[in-house]
Amino acid sequence: MRRLLWHRAPVTAATGTRMMRALAAAGALVVLVVAATAMAYPPLPARPAASGTAASASSYRQIILPDLLVVAPKGLSAAQVSRIGALSGVRSVITADGAAIKLGGHQVNVLGVDPAQFRSWTPLATASDQGLWTALATGRFVASQDAARRLSLRRGVQYGLTGAARQNLVFGGSDPLGVSGIDVLVSNQSSAALGLIRGVVALVSAPGAGLAGLTSAVRAVAGSGDSVVSLRGQQLPVQHSVPGGKPASYLQLFQQSAAKYCPGMSWTVLAAIGQIESGDGANVGPSSAGALGPMQFLPSTWAMWGISAFGEPGPPNIMDPYDAVPSAARMLCADGAGTPAGLSGAIYSYNHATWYVNEVLALARQYAQTYG
Repeated sequence: MRRLLWHRAPVTAATGTRMMRALAAAGALVVLVVAATAMAYPPLPARPAASGTAASASSYRQIILPDLLVVAPKGLSAAQVSRIGALSGVRSVITADGAAIKLGGHQVNVLGVDPAQFRSWTPLATASDQGLWTALATGRFVASQDAARRLSLRRGVQYGLTGAARQNLVFGGSDPLGVSGIDVLVSNQSSAALGLIRGVVALVSAPGAGLAGLTSAVRAVAGSGDSVVSLRGQQLPVQHSVPGGKPASYLQLFQQSAAKYCPGMSWTVLAAIGQIESGDGANVGPSSAGALGPMQFLPSTWAMWGISAFGEPGPPNIMDPYDAVPSAARMLCADGAGTPAGLSGAIYSYNHATWYVNEVLALARQYAQTYG
């Protein structure tokens, strides 16, 4: 599941209309909602040996889930961004420039971003595409897959982008960008040359904050004409009937482990923990606390809860996802994850932090929306 992407619930039509009007008044026609394109899980990795070393991880290490979207037609000031970042519960804030410009005679919605920062806020498959981010960082532009098809863009070909000034940029590739209505990304250097509106949008991640209070606090910082939109989802699916046999993908592994070892718990909780803890096997440790494997068990905890599952030979292997994921389900269930009332407490027992509980539940909702 290393290529599982995140997405958020789309904003309502009324909210989208307000944002479009606000940005149009400033000369930018970008409307930000997070993409809902699903992507298939790849097969499970081969079973590692108990003494094997950690798999080499890509340079991408973290996914950041936005809780709020701020659309500021006149742009957010540095002071406003700083104040939002200092609000209680806020862990990360990122801004992007934006406008509607011309690309080869076609109007496109463009964001100007710092590639190194924005990468973590994109779908996981996109964030993992090193070539795409290298292209963006070296002055090329990248596009959404839809825009690349619609405009017949060809990698390596130079195109004219015209905003306040014209820039001739080479097309560096396409991937899901994580926001619908956005066609193109350029680097912040190209953004300045094109005259995009500075800080026209911001994404706020605050997994430990209550949504109502967070929204109110951000609105108090934003301007009177700015829009603040919630990006949190709601439901978690519970599957009681799943295919039998040995799982062939992380999706099947999470589903079957939840159904067999913790009936009543959504498989998306296991998926979220697996992603947050290790990037689904991309970084299996040891952590600074000594945790190991795709579900990051401490050896002492593994000694209590680790099991061999799905026909795996030998004793329980902390590095083997076929053992680790069912073991996590078993432990979570013992802590109460099999009931809605006990779910949050069980996640807290897995990692004693309120922000962790909120982040797991937020990511689980995104998986539910994408794969539900």
